[in-house]
Amino acid sequence: MSITVVFFLGLFVSLIGVIPPGLLNMTAAKISLKEGPGRGITFSSGVCLIVFVQTYVAAIFSRYLSNRPDIVEILQRVAFVIFVLITVYFLVIARNQKEAKVETDIKSKQSRFFHGMFLSSLNVFPIPYQAYMTITLASFGWMDFERISIITYVTGAAMGTFVMLYFYIFFFDKIKDKSFTSQKSMNYSIGIITGVVALVTFINILREL
Repeated sequence: MSITVVFFLGLFVSLIGVIPPGLLNMTAAKISLKEGPGRGITFSSGVCLIVFVQTYVAAIFSRYLSNRPDIVEILQRVAFVIFVLITVYFLVIARNQKEAKVETDIKSKQSRFFHGMFLSSLNVFPIPYQAYMTITLASFGWMDFERISIITYVTGAAMGTFVMLYFYIFFFDKIKDKSFTSQKSMNYSIGIITGVVALVTFINILREL
């Protein structure tokens, strides 16, 4: 598979994982509004460095699991159930929750780069998410676990995260009063994303029957 395709696969997979308003992208947006886009970009760079490391760890873990098809088969079924439950929760249950405004008052004067690294380190979701996605992409023959392929994918994943954070930094001021940034919209976005992942998982399970 072309490394260009692998790069964009990593970018796309990471991009859709950061679309819903969350701690990292909302913090980047608020830093930009209060301190300027430059500080927001510095924060985002710290986030992306950790995402690079997390995705690399996930890819290495996936390479190990790729040699254990019995374990992969079990993980796929478990992942399918988990993604379906998450989808149902965010599309059916969470949409009925009342809106809650959460203000993040950032007073720290420390480097925004390390601030981004710290918050990104607290978010460990990319590791299982990327581990599963790399296994799935490999099962479709869209990437392999050669060193160059892994580095290319990981670089694309870090870039995908940066692109979405960049979008929030420069466009949040225009959309902050829109429904896109509401809690209900976030719930729907997460539900749709996990629903798509669940569908891909189901298709992959059927292919292996």
